[in-house]
Amino acid sequence: MPAGVFDEWSKRGLVHQHTASGVAEALDGPSLTAYIGFDPTAASLHVGSLLPATMLMRLQRAGHRPIALVGGGTGLVGDPSGKEAERPMLDADALAANVAGLRAQLERFIDFDGPRGALLVDNAEWLGQIGLLTFLRDIGKHFSVNAMIARDSVKRRLETREHGISYTEFSYMCLQAYDYLELYDRLGCTMQMGGSDQWGNIVSGRELIRRLRGGESHGLTWPLLTRADGKKFGKSEAGNVWLDPQLTTPFEFYQFWLNTTDDDVVDLLHRFTFLPLDAIADLARSVAADPAGRAAQRALAEAMTRLVHGDAALHRAERSTRVLFGGGELTELDAAALDEAFRGTPRTTVDRADLDAGKAGLAWLLGQTGLCPSTSRARQDVKSGAVTVNHHKVTDPGYALGAADLIDGAYVVLRRGKKTYHVIEVRG
Repeated sequence: MPAGVFDEWSKRGLVHQHTASGVAEALDGPSLTAYIGFDPTAASLHVGSLLPATMLMRLQRAGHRPIALVGGGTGLVGDPSGKEAERPMLDADALAANVAGLRAQLERFIDFDGPRGALLVDNAEWLGQIGLLTFLRDIGKHFSVNAMIARDSVKRRLETREHGISYTEFSYMCLQAYDYLELYDRLGCTMQMGGSDQWGNIVSGRELIRRLRGGESHGLTWPLLTRADGKKFGKSEAGNVWLDPQLTTPFEFYQFWLNTTDDDVVDLLHRFTFLPLDAIADLARSVAADPAGRAAQRALAEAMTRLVHGDAALHRAERSTRVLFGGGELTELDAAALDEAFRGTPRTTVDRADLDAGKAGLAWLLGQTGLCPSTSRARQDVKSGAVTVNHHKVTDPGYALGAADLIDGAYVVLRRGKKTYHVIEVRG
C-alpha cells in the first residue's frame, strides 16, 4: 500500500478538517473501513458529487475498504446543511428510483469484488425499522439541543425568519449520527468523510459511538468546491452538469471541464484527477507560460471524461471539439457525434423528396428556421457571407441544399454569424 495517503490528500487540497488524532495513522495504516454518504435528491450524480465518488476511489486505491451510503432513509427527511430553505419532500417511489440510479453510477467508480471490495448500503435498512420511541429513548437522549442549535447549518436557518427550520430537518443530524453508529457496529467502519458542511454531523456520529460503544472513530472533511469567481461549481449555462449521458452528453461534459478558467484548473486537477503531483506541477507551469495552449484544461477534460464515460466517449468528444472549434470538417462526424455536439441546438425536419427535387432553398430555410427574420433578409445575409453550410461559407442567394451537403446521410448544419446554429434533419 502506498505510504503517505494523508500527506498526499493534504497536498491535493482534500483535507479541510479532521478529528484531533489518529486520522493520518488510520489512512496510512493497513486496513481501514470508511464511508461517504450520498443524498438521493436526483437519479443521477452531478459533477459536485463526483468529488466524493473519487474520494471513495482514493480510499480503495490506498488499500482500504470504502462504503458508499445511499440515503434512502434520510432522503425522506433532507439534510439542512448548506441549504437556505427546506427541500421539497420526495415520495417513496421517486426516492427509490433515485437510489437505484445512484447505485448504478457508483458501481462504475469502485470495485465491489474481493475481500476488501467496496460496499453499497442504504440507510433505509435500519432507519425504516427503528420505532420513534425507541430512537428517542436510545439515541435522542444523547443529543444536546443547545449544541444542535449552535451548529452553523441550523443557526443560519433559525436566523432566517422567512424559512426557519422544521423539526424534521432539525432531527437530520441525529439520523446521520445513527448511520455512523450502525456502520460501526455492522461493518467495523471507523471513519466518515464528507464536504466541510458535514463536519457537525460527522462529529455528532463520532460522539455517539464514543458514548454508546466507548469506541474510537475518525472524521475528515474536504473543502467545499467553489470557483475562483465565487460562483457555484458544477453549473453550466444549461444547469447542472450530470454524470448521466442522457442528461449531459459526453461532449457537453468534456466541454464543461475544457472551459475551466486558468484560475481554477490546477485546483481541479489536484482534487478530481489521479494524475501524479509532479505531472500537475508541470501543467501548472504551462498555465503560466502558455495559457493559450490550454494544456491543463485538456488534461483535465480528458481525465474526467475518460473516468466517467470511457475511452470511446472521450475520443468522440475530442473529435467533435476538434471539428467544431479547430477548423475540422463537419463531415468527419457521424450521426451519434453530431447529436451529442448539437444537442439543444434548434432543429428543423426536411423531407428527403424536397431535398432531392431542389426545393430546400437555403434562403427559404434560413427564414423558416428563424435564423433570419425573413427570406429577403436571408438572401442579403447569404450574399454578404454571413451564412455557412457545414462550416463552409455560401454566398449564392439561390443555393439549394442537396445530397452532397448531408452529414452521415441525414444532417446539415447551418450557421448565421459566429455562434447561431440550426440543424436540418432530413427524413424520408
